[in-house]
Amino acid sequence: MSYTVIILALAPALAFCGYVIHKDRFEKEPKWLMVMAFGFGIFSVFPAAVTSVLGGSFIVQNGNFINTAVFAFLVVALSEEFAKFFFLRYILYKRKEFNEPLDGIVYAVMIGMGFAAFENLLYVAQGGVSVALMRMLTAIPAHAVFAVIMGYYVGLAKFDLTHRSELIRKGLLFPMLLHGAYDFFLLQISIPGLSVLAFIGLWFAGKHIVYILKQSSEHSSINGGQQ
Repeated sequence: MSYTVIILALAPALAFCGYVIHKDRFEKEPKWLMVMAFGFGIFSVFPAAVTSVLGGSFIVQNGNFINTAVFAFLVVALSEEFAKFFFLRYILYKRKEFNEPLDGIVYAVMIGMGFAAFENLLYVAQGGVSVALMRMLTAIPAHAVFAVIMGYYVGLAKFDLTHRSELIRKGLLFPMLLHGAYDFFLLQISIPGLSVLAFIGLWFAGKHIVYILKQSSEHSSINGGQQ
């Protein structure tokens, strides 16, 4: 694999990490902890892959709507999003450095982009530059969307005792549903035209997370990075 292909595989994920770190203007997270979160994302590829393979072995891949939906939502989306959620909720969530809602987004994005970067390398190693360019516009933005939404709700949950359980559930459920829908529209073959809905949904979700990042960043500045 050439250096050009490696750069194309990694650059989009690293660029989005940089964008989100820039949004965390008031109280930057420790660099070592962000690197650790990125590493958690890389590691999460392995349990997610094992779970996906095991789950997929029980589902007949024949293009049937129901089978495709089960595979997309309950095998791929659940296994991948839970693998990332585990490190965010049960390790980083407990850190004293996680001291404002925006931190949930920062750490979730680092995990999500670690996952996306490593997964991208695996795909690009097989498909080359064309796959790298295609995934730059599809899979990487999709993982970014899922990560921001997960981090948004988990970040809110840490500082909202009243609704904590509900927000934690949303932090896993909403990315899983979006991920499942995205994969379903791409994987189903019964109605080829439906695949366009994956990209339309990704576009609107992307606009929404820009708004979330803007609001979260402004809230962080107003509150001085503290609750």
